[in-house]
Amino acid sequence: MFWYGHGGGGLGWLAVTVGMVLFWALVITVAVLIFRALVRPGAYGRGGEGRGHPDWRPGGPAPGAEQILAERYARGEIEDEEYRRRLAVLRASHGGPTTPDAPGG
Repeated sequence: MFWYGHGGGGLGWLAVTVGMVLFWALVITVAVLIFRALVRPGAYGRGGEGRGHPDWRPGGPAPGAEQILAERYARGEIEDEEYRRRLAVLRASHGGPTTPDAPGG
């Protein structure tokens, strides 16, 4: 067990305990970072497109501004007048047609 005069007397047991805790904290942190990098392929290695956007779908292209606006309109987040106004602004800035139509008709 404890032999007098041999081993790390004094606070050696404290140093070993702290070192072991730090070692396992490092191992767990590295494992979590690797797991996150493998689970979220769009977040690393491809320019980070779609990061932070709630409608981002892995493996697919990022939705366009008009598509996001149409989805918000379909969910009822914006009214008809606001949808048409924002769509006209979007189309004017992209040089597309300026007559906004509601999605689906």
